[in-house]
Amino acid sequence: MYGSIEYILAGVLVGFCVGVTGVGGGSLMTPILIGLFKIEPHIAIGTDLLYAAISKFCGSFVHAKKLNIVWPIVLWLALGSIPASLATTWVLDNYLSQSTHYKAILTMVLGFMLTITGISIVFRTQVERFFSKFGKKLEQHEIEEERQRFKDKRFYILLMGIILGVFVTLSSVGAGAFGIMALIIMFPNLPMIRIIGSDVVHAVVLTLVAGIGHMNSGNVDFNLLMWLLVGSIPAIVIGTLVSSRLPEKIIRKVLGITLFAIGINFMLNPVKAKPVETTAQVTVINTSQSHQIG
Repeated sequence: MYGSIEYILAGVLVGFCVGVTGVGGGSLMTPILIGLFKIEPHIAIGTDLLYAAISKFCGSFVHAKKLNIVWPIVLWLALGSIPASLATTWVLDNYLSQSTHYKAILTMVLGFMLTITGISIVFRTQVERFFSKFGKKLEQHEIEEERQRFKDKRFYILLMGIILGVFVTLSSVGAGAFGIMALIIMFPNLPMIRIIGSDVVHAVVLTLVAGIGHMNSGNVDFNLLMWLLVGSIPAIVIGTLVSSRLPEKIIRKVLGITLFAIGINFMLNPVKAKPVETTAQVTVINTSQSHQIG
């Protein structure tokens, strides 16, 4: 049985990786909770969503202070993601939570999102380089045209928010790396720091809403959450401070390949519900026993 020390060490590991690479904690934490600590998928996902919201909050505050956030992007993402998250939570509670395939569905969605995240992490530099060809530093007279193009992309931002709302609520993965890649593709002219800042703020809002939804469903282990935060918050700070001295690109690629492999494994070998003795079986056994006694 695992205890507080193991959970703190897991928090330290994830927090340090987040500080060094900027890879979202959900991509790392949920697989560790399910694969290593054998925590039920719905509990791991629910707990990790609140963990992500709390751990990302400080980063979002820094981005807001430095004016790195494009608020219209955050708003339109949230307009899609929050209703989608609430609707997904409702479907989980009323339809899937009682299904014998509940754990398998969550694990397979998690695996899918991990593979997508792993690919986006490994090839992020190439994607940035490719789309930077279409971007350029805007002159003053072009800013108004760019604003108009942003208005034309509102539907796509909203649609992206809906997709993130569904998949993040189901898996706790995707609000970071997957969201950033989508924004890079849609806004090649936007400075990278503003894409990251906008994505972080939206991720805080989305993971908080999804986490509260899971909390209301009883899917959050607060004792586990506390120990993970105890380990990860100092480690994020330390990782950020030493990141310039470490081979960040190599670490990022190793993480990406690892997440991809874990994702494939989850899709091929999803966690299945343990067989339980049904009421009918118990009744038959009790009836047969009473006949023998009679």
